[in-house]
Amino acid sequence: MTLQQADQLDRGAQGNSEAIRYEIDGEVACITLNRPSLFNAFNREMLFDLRMAVDAARTDDNVRAVLLTGAGGAFCAGAELAEPGAEVPEPADEILRRYYNPVILSLREMPKPVVVAVNGVAVGAGMSLAMAGDILVAADSASFSCAFSRVGLAPDAGSSHFLPRAVGYHRALALMLLSPRIDADAALASGLVWRIFPAPELSSVARQIAQQLASGATQAFALTKQALLASATNALAEQLELEAALQMQAVATSDFTEGVAAFRQRRSPKFKGR
Repeated sequence: MTLQQADQLDRGAQGNSEAIRYEIDGEVACITLNRPSLFNAFNREMLFDLRMAVDAARTDDNVRAVLLTGAGGAFCAGAELAEPGAEVPEPADEILRRYYNPVILSLREMPKPVVVAVNGVAVGAGMSLAMAGDILVAADSASFSCAFSRVGLAPDAGSSHFLPRAVGYHRALALMLLSPRIDADAALASGLVWRIFPAPELSSVARQIAQQLASGATQAFALTKQALLASATNALAEQLELEAALQMQAVATSDFTEGVAAFRQRRSPKFKGR
């Protein structure tokens, strides 16, 4: 990514790097992993560009939802284990801390709703990236695999956090230790994805979902995400108190005023995300 492209992404403007496509479609930021010849496998440049794109979507006030997908026939095949051009080797923990972890945290902490369209294989850190989103939809041809154990690695990029919360401890451990390939139907049955669609329809349906979210009460969505993320560690009393505090923020929004007015007038609300 050039400095000019980085500056464009910082300001939330439309821009493209080679490894990441960043486009604005109405109020939706569409981020596409764009190394199709390598099944969109991660290298360090791609991870840097991806974080720039995610941060651009976060800071652009005109963006109210995010759509993340992959180019070609894959979502993401995980890390490119033999990354060319990396003449100076870095310790594994430093690579994770410098390149992977910031992307996962930025995506997970995004206050705007993130739709992930898994259009093909999601393997290793690619599966972790998919789970960092909010609403996962998949093509009926998609597949998932933790894959870390196949090369003698422990899980990373957040998968040890996301997977047991999605499917339960015992199933998550089996998926990590045995590293089977699970198809879209199995992913749906396990609770890993929300819905599956025929592959030719996935892109348009995912955009419709993202656009529907973008037209909604996005301030309330952000508060809802905050509540659900906190629920993993809060006791009931703490969660009830948090809900009360967040509801005070919600009722102070213009969207709440509009929602009540629309309900009373028996019309569809016109939310502005404020």
